[in-house]
Amino acid sequence: MEKRAQFSSKLGFVMAAAGSAIGVGNIWGFPTQAASNGGGAFLLVYLLFIFLLGYPMLVAEITIGRHGQANPFRALQTLTRNKSGKLLAGLVGLAAILTVSFIFTFYAIVSGWFVAYALEPVAGLMGADAAAAWLTDFSTARNLVFTLLFALLSLYVVSRGLEQGIEKWSTRLMPLLLLMLVLLTGYMLLQPGASEGLKVYLVPDFNRVLNRDVLISALGQSFFSLSLGAAVMMLYGSYLNRQANIPALAAQVTLLDTGVAFMAGLLILPAMYVAQHNGVTIFAEDGSLISSDTLVFSVLPALFKTMGAAQYPVALAFFVLMIVAALTSAISMLEAPVSLVLESSTLSRIKATWLVTAICTLFSVVIVFNFGSLFGLVITVTTQYAQPLVSMCITIYAGWVWQRNAVLTELQQGNPELAQGLFWKIWPWYVRFVCPVLVLVVIVQSFAG
Repeated sequence: MEKRAQFSSKLGFVMAAAGSAIGVGNIWGFPTQAASNGGGAFLLVYLLFIFLLGYPMLVAEITIGRHGQANPFRALQTLTRNKSGKLLAGLVGLAAILTVSFIFTFYAIVSGWFVAYALEPVAGLMGADAAAAWLTDFSTARNLVFTLLFALLSLYVVSRGLEQGIEKWSTRLMPLLLLMLVLLTGYMLLQPGASEGLKVYLVPDFNRVLNRDVLISALGQSFFSLSLGAAVMMLYGSYLNRQANIPALAAQVTLLDTGVAFMAGLLILPAMYVAQHNGVTIFAEDGSLISSDTLVFSVLPALFKTMGAAQYPVALAFFVLMIVAALTSAISMLEAPVSLVLESSTLSRIKATWLVTAICTLFSVVIVFNFGSLFGLVITVTTQYAQPLVSMCITIYAGWVWQRNAVLTELQQGNPELAQGLFWKIWPWYVRFVCPVLVLVVIVQSFAG
């Protein structure tokens, strides 16, 4: 078994953890949720919930991982000496790893679309119209090719290990993502019609702040934004050294993740109104957002085509941005099952990564060939049902099973003065009593549809 690795720096951890959290959900999901739920009102409530639920739960998952120094299956088992408790904890950890593995199976398909759409403007510039059409037309062949391509890209990074693979590429890709996001946002805000979208996004309608749909949507988005209940934050926590100040690092990850989501809103919502200004229909007669599930593959490409010669570099930059966001998340998803195999067998990292990637990609291929019946089903089962349920179990273990003194001892290794601060006066009881209620709301809403 491979000797357990550690992040070489705090920056490496923050970039990797934030990269895991910053994915398609931030740059695609958050803006569409904001556009569908009152813009500024949704943003205000989301910012509230990200610190009421997201941050406390993130601290809990990272702390459990650092304490266990193992994959989630084993890390959760270290929280109790009770045999039945260990058994249940192992099942929760295994469920988290299986959930994130199945998330990877459809994530690879969607990410493959981003690669195809990024190549389309290149083909257009070269005059290869047939190739450009094939890249953007929905087909089994295209989906298969680019799913395999993205899976191989993820495999390459993970097979290189923690420091030379995940940490190295996260610290390279995250600054690139931030730079591209800033440049694209700056360009889009200068376009005619952008100011209307900016107003919708930044000026909240306080009459909608307490609207039930806005509250529920913002709570759910805050939960999924930080990859809670999906094993990856617990796993990355297990790669932290004992001197790391977990509450401070978790705060940095939360702020970076939230900042990117906010910037994505500054890009996408103005872009939607620029599209509308240019003649693209974005809202139905009842005011609902058209094609919110396929916004980046319908509305935005239609917008790019109205930009004249600028359509090619803008389209390329946008979809490269999406690829970077997708890759930083996908490598963490793949690392979770790889770590389980590594710690449960004598396989080398390269062999374990090939094995896990092959199994996950095989499921992706099955989904590609049965897209209509399986794609939505896998998304629903993993993100709507499994992820919140796993997170509830983690909350129970963090707040009720793991002894308070043991939690304090773990956290004090990176912050000896923690017991005297405000954080320790609030966080333990908050995770025990408030977080389960908020997660329960997410669960009830998920099962309610």
